[in-house]
Amino acid sequence: MSPPTAAVATRLSPTTFRAALGMFATGVTVVTARAANGQLVGLTANSFNSVSLDPPLVLWSLSGRSASLAVLRAGTHYAINVLAADQLEVAQRFAAPMRDRWAGVAWQPGQAGAPLIEGAAARFECFNRSRYVEGDHVIFVGQVEHCDHRAGAAPLLFHGGRYYTEHEVRGRPSGP
Repeated sequence: MSPPTAAVATRLSPTTFRAALGMFATGVTVVTARAANGQLVGLTANSFNSVSLDPPLVLWSLSGRSASLAVLRAGTHYAINVLAADQLEVAQRFAAPMRDRWAGVAWQPGQAGAPLIEGAAARFECFNRSRYVEGDHVIFVGQVEHCDHRAGAAPLLFHGGRYYTEHEVRGRPSGP
């Protein structure tokens, strides 16, 4: 028996699929970049993952309908700012449609110009290595050129459509 060569067509409800995905707790990031004309771009994303340690690669994805897609596709660099528990307002600001998302947000330019949000739990400055269209999203793979982190910062988490902070679960140490 030969293995299938394509996925089975399904009538999976987008609402059901999204609700099931929401059961996977994630961290919260704000992806930032600077357009060729100097305009700052930023958006909240929870689709962030490590890919490789050597070379250091990370990935994230963005809807093909995003207003920021053209800038992020064309640019050479972007930053991924992993938000800390005390940055809920930043997460909400960059997730909502606003005229000026950057008003009142403390940041500084990274080594390649992408905005680095102050107070983030971790920041990754990435070369825009590759992009892949899959379904209704574009998957970005970034090669990390610089990174830093705020030791001891509690992460901002997202689960089931709501924000959370961490609480240690006591028990035997184990990991993925």
